[in-house]
Amino acid sequence: MTLSPVNLEQLDENATETAVIGTSKTYRIDFERGELGGIINGNEAILQFIKKAIMTARSRFLIYNDDYGCEIEDIIGQNVSSELLEEEVPRLIKEAIEYDDRIESASNFMIERNGERLQVTFTVTLTNGNTLQGVSVSV
Repeated sequence: MTLSPVNLEQLDENATETAVIGTSKTYRIDFERGELGGIINGNEAILQFIKKAIMTARSRFLIYNDDYGCEIEDIIGQNVSSELLEEEVPRLIKEAIEYDDRIESASNFMIERNGERLQVTFTVTLTNGNTLQGVSVSV
């Protein structure tokens, strides 16, 4: 006797699994004031995830698993060459966001250094085929 309501004997042995990506519905975060307000979904929620994942230091907050966050903070403000920034910043951002099931890839990075801040603009390709162009994050 199984505890599952599914009769395993009736399942088709040739059936294939289809990945189902859950909803993007989440609370809207006002990063300037540190407040929550309203509900967002779709591309707006994905853009918020991208910004929050990049702004959150990886492995520093127990509430998040080791996959969440970014290590970009470790090189910001350091005396590193432009060549190193051009190599490391895209890699760090990709690691921070591409583990998410909704995101296929990130590409076309443009990095501007403003003192100790970086303005990074890039393109994100989603698993549903859509593309988010001009995604911009200041770190």
